[in-house]
Amino acid sequence: MLFAPLPRNEAKRLEALRSLLILDTAPEECFDRISAFAAKEFDVPIALVSLVDRDRQWSKSHFGLEVCETPRDVSFCGHAITKSETLVVPDALKDPRFADNPMVTGHPFVRFYAGAGLRLPYGQVVGTLCIMDRRPREFDRLDVAILGGLRDMVVEELFRREEAAA
Repeated sequence: MLFAPLPRNEAKRLEALRSLLILDTAPEECFDRISAFAAKEFDVPIALVSLVDRDRQWSKSHFGLEVCETPRDVSFCGHAITKSETLVVPDALKDPRFADNPMVTGHPFVRFYAGAGLRLPYGQVVGTLCIMDRRPREFDRLDVAILGGLRDMVVEELFRREEAAA
């Protein structure tokens, strides 16, 4: 398993994440609707609105997965936040970054992953909208565009929350 590199702007990214005041908050219907829709749209068992903190990945919404927090070093999203484009892993068992990852070799037995970064308007990527399946899959440009549109809805909701709190 290869650990994800830290983004170049990690300190600013964490500052932006914490300024959202969303970590460890209760579930919210707006985020749950988006993750449930993503799971149905792509016919996958798992969809998350995931935020990557310093040492953990915490899910604001977790459709199809009981746990809402995992260590950052085993998270797929830790890799996704370092990419400018959507991270697509068609078969995790064939990808050296994830082949021996405990989320692949054990529960929830992830084989497919696609994660679109939650990029804030000032550039920091604080997490992902991601989908996972227990079987390998293909993911074409249209799929990437649809996931990106749903991701944009998550970012809008993040800012709606921030404006409401101000």
